[in-house]
Amino acid sequence: MKRFALILTILPTLFGCKSGMTWEKVLIDAHRTGVCAPNADNIEEAMGSIDTLSGAYTAPNGKVFTDGVTPGVAALMLAAQPAMAEVKEIIAYSPRCMAAHKPESELSNFVVDFVRSETSRLVKRPVDVAITNFGGIRVSMPEGDVTLDDIRSMFPFNNKLCYVEIKGEDLLYIAEFMARTKVQCLSGVKMVVNKHNLESFEVGGKPVNPKKYYGVATIDFLLDGGDSLYVARNARKLIMTDAVIGKSIETYVRQLTAEGKPVEYSTDGRVVVNK
Repeated sequence: MKRFALILTILPTLFGCKSGMTWEKVLIDAHRTGVCAPNADNIEEAMGSIDTLSGAYTAPNGKVFTDGVTPGVAALMLAAQPAMAEVKEIIAYSPRCMAAHKPESELSNFVVDFVRSETSRLVKRPVDVAITNFGGIRVSMPEGDVTLDDIRSMFPFNNKLCYVEIKGEDLLYIAEFMARTKVQCLSGVKMVVNKHNLESFEVGGKPVNPKKYYGVATIDFLLDGGDSLYVARNARKLIMTDAVIGKSIETYVRQLTAEGKPVEYSTDGRVVVNK
């Protein structure tokens, strides 16, 4: 099971420019101190221990730290673990790491296809297209055991599933806007972008009819300006459900586990971007 840590680097002020921050993803492979990501019942084995008398920290590989910030940081991390026991529950299994990246990826396809099918089930209407944003998927699906913490970290926002009916001309406008700016997660479509121009856009294997109404599943964040998208603009119908995307996906992956299925998905060439 591969786990990663995000390392924050604060950049100094150079040549009159303001300082900034960058993030670096580092594999937690226990190569320095033996520390690895714990689950609910192996905290000391995975993270080490603190001597209550001396305050010294002993890492899993036996190395002892008495000076500097390491013992204090370790004590804080260890003290937080009991409160985190709930989210350390293993709820699924993923055969490989799946990251969300443009123009399409295994993880983004998994999410947006689920949004399409689940919204259709909730509103009891056919859904032709689904649109979600890459920014709403905050971390990757890890390889191996998937914890509740993984899913909640993946979808930290309380975005709700929504259904809108919009004309084909408005759907084409959204597609053209994404072609010019940035493509988001799409389901039910075949899209080809050539040098920021929309070359083709099909729904259900057919060119979009500008006058026809299409059922679109999305999240409330994208209805009116989130990520510069206005999916509900000119909508003939809007249904906002009470289903939160993260909680809904948590329920779904638990269901997969109950059925003996892993969390896995594939790409299918639904979005092609030629630069």
